Amino acid sequence: AARSNQKKPPVVRVDLDNVGQRVLALPVPARNYVGLATGKDGILFLAEAPPVVGDGEDNPPVTLHKFDLATRKADRFLEGVTAFDVSHGGEKLLFRRGEAWFIAATAQPPKPGEGALKLDDLTVQVDPRAEWRQMYREVWRIERDFFYDPNLHGLDLKAAEAKYEPYLYALASRDDLNYLFEEMLGELTVGHVFVGGGERPDVRRVRGGLLGADYDVDRGRYRFARVYNGENWNPQLRAPLTQPGVGVRAGEYLLAARGRELHATDNIYQVFEGTAGKAVALRVGPNPDGTGSREVTVVPVASERALRQLAWIEDNRRKVDQLSGGRVAYVYLPNTAGAGFTNFNRYYFSQTDKQAVVIDERFNSGGDIADYIIDALRRPPMSRVTTREGEDYSYPVGSIYGPKVMLINEMAGSGGDALPWYFRKAGLGPLVGKKTWGGLVGIY
Repeated sequence: AARSNQKKPPVVRVDLDNVGQRVLALPVPARNYVGLATGKDGILFLAEAPPVVGDGEDNPPVTLHKFDLATRKADRFLEGVTAFDVSHGGEKLLFRRGEAWFIAATAQPPKPGEGALKLDDLTVQVDPRAEWRQMYREVWRIERDFFYDPNLHGLDLKAAEAKYEPYLYALASRDDLNYLFEEMLGELTVGHVFVGGGERPDVRRVRGGLLGADYDVDRGRYRFARVYNGENWNPQLRAPLTQPGVGVRAGEYLLAARGRELHATDNIYQVFEGTAGKAVALRVGPNPDGTGSREVTVVPVASERALRQLAWIEDNRRKVDQLSGGRVAYVYLPNTAGAGFTNFNRYYFSQTDKQAVVIDERFNSGGDIADYIIDALRRPPMSRVTTREGEDYSYPVGSIYGPKVMLINEMAGSGGDALPWYFRKAGLGPLVGKKTWGGLVGIY
């Protein structure tokens, strides 16, 4: 009898007919919203990210805004949040600021420090070897259930699992486990399989310091054989020796650093250990005996990779321009992701006055399927505009209509495999170089 008196939950039916016309635009200000959570009836929490995110900021703090349907207003609720969740009934908010976690009521913005969780004494007991055994079996289960080819490229999965299982009992670290995963998953012979993560010791890293230069040795001294220019307006391509007021040139000698005389018998990289991002005093000059020398202050970089790649690209571009008498463009694509599309947009469209183009995708590390680049390259001339004054031009604008060639090598793969295949399939021109890597079976 008691059960029969209990109130039954209401039956919810969703009317899907013409549902698109019943969507309402809420009166919230335009912002860079990146998250949404529902609170109590009529309440929404909106996460606003910064309008610009710098390199390396994978999870920037957000600002939470609370929208109330009754008042039709969105008020700032909480700042500096890196993670948040709202309870099922909408009464409580779990959020993270820095390394601290908090629980607070959703009725009003929490006061500073309110609801802080005391987690210092919270511990978890872990048996790494038991975890590793579970992970080992889980990896094989994932491949069994989700590998794109149900036949697993002909691999006997049970036999492979039994073959590598004895190694489990000799592992001493998570790095050992990752290495085991790499070896056993190699049995699938597939282009894209990734292993990473895990608990590793927090090893203190000692940064070096580099000046963005090549050196040779002359009369017992280090001499700058080449100074890389970079692009000093770009923080990612800052060249230490060409900053305003420094002006070190190739052919000059590096005579001293950090108050220490430098000779060819010294390890130059040891001298600059730990100097990346810090001001360092150098003494440079035109003569190895120090006559005519001067003091300059530079800020070394942690890596010269970007500087050297830019120099290689620009050397190639200038060589193509020189050999063709200024008629042929050169465009390098380091990958088919952000950097590759940036390079294409920067170098291709700025050279559409050229009569032909060399697309260089050697060492292309892939990324996406670059059909956008193919679409841009195969734009045919549709019409010609002739003006009474000024230069004539063609439609569509922003295209090189003449011959095209693509350079490839065995170090280009994934999206770097697909791009030249599309290039040839579209009939854009010949491929020149070595056959690419051949790893197009991927992930999604």
